Amino acid sequence: MSPSGAALYDTEDPRNGTLVAEIAFEELTAYRQELLLHCYRLLGSLTDAEDVLQETLLAAWRGLDGFQGRASSRSWLYRIATNRCLNALRDRGRRVPPAPSPPFQPPEPSRHGDVRWLQPYPDALLEFVPDAAPGPEARYTAREAVELAFVAALQRIPPRQTAVLVLSDVLGYPLSEVAPMLGTTPTAVKGLLQRARASMDHRRAEPPARGSAPERHLVRRFAEAFTCDDIDALVALLTDDAWLSMPPAPHEYHGVAAIASFLRASAEWRAGRRLKLEPTRANGQPAFTCSLDGEATGVIVLTLTGDGVRGITRFLDGRLQEHFEARRTPCRVE
Repeated sequence: MSPSGAALYDTEDPRNGTLVAEIAFEELTAYRQELLLHCYRLLGSLTDAEDVLQETLLAAWRGLDGFQGRASSRSWLYRIATNRCLNALRDRGRRVPPAPSPPFQPPEPSRHGDVRWLQPYPDALLEFVPDAAPGPEARYTAREAVELAFVAALQRIPPRQTAVLVLSDVLGYPLSEVAPMLGTTPTAVKGLLQRARASMDHRRAEPPARGSAPERHLVRRFAEAFTCDDIDALVALLTDDAWLSMPPAPHEYHGVAAIASFLRASAEWRAGRRLKLEPTRANGQPAFTCSLDGEATGVIVLTLTGDGVRGITRFLDGRLQEHFEARRTPCRVE
């Protein structure tokens, strides 16, 4: 199968229908991991992305007979996946994920965040995404386009704008191809893209290189301070513009003083309990799975800069660890 995505199967193929169907199915599933990542970018939730991916592959399989090869198989699959995601977002707009109640009285947050649908994406899944260069329209690097802050920023703009921006600025599809994917005109798509670019709130500080000594040093110091509830040591690692968020809870803490206040309240509550962090990676960033007295409590993802920890995202759902335990990608901390 060519990287550009040839037709899924040839109706003139002399081989028997069963064999052709098997080949077509194999070619469909070959796109599985990159389609999963695409759905995750649009939805912000790995759980929802996995559900929509299954719907996409089923719809594609059922529609094989009607596929005429006017577009590449890859574009055809992205069209199905994108529209399935848009349908899911419309349905999801009627329900909000329940926010966990903290077991202690937290300090007043700096603000209440507007991104509730957000989950981490295990780096182990990224290893199976083909390392194909994006099209000429792409504006974001592969690393930037999977970072947690980028995915969160996508969730703040309207769904159709998100879809156009991802298809064009991340995957590099020209607008002339994006338009038929969304059943609209190039002019309409251009307007959606302009509004999406203007709305994207994504300020990125260059992180240290993956696996580099500066990254390992920051990760090790964070893990040591966090597990020992050494708040002063944790605060010393934070940048001046640091933030702490805890999806799906809306509470956000911005600035060193606000974060320190929350961390102290949390540490006082769990005093005497055994907190354990297991290093992993998510969204191309250092991360940890967390347990308290042996019970899974969630995932922490760090956003690093060259000189410190800029962001701490604590996902307060122990079930998320299931995504990491079977696909563990260690983050070196020595």
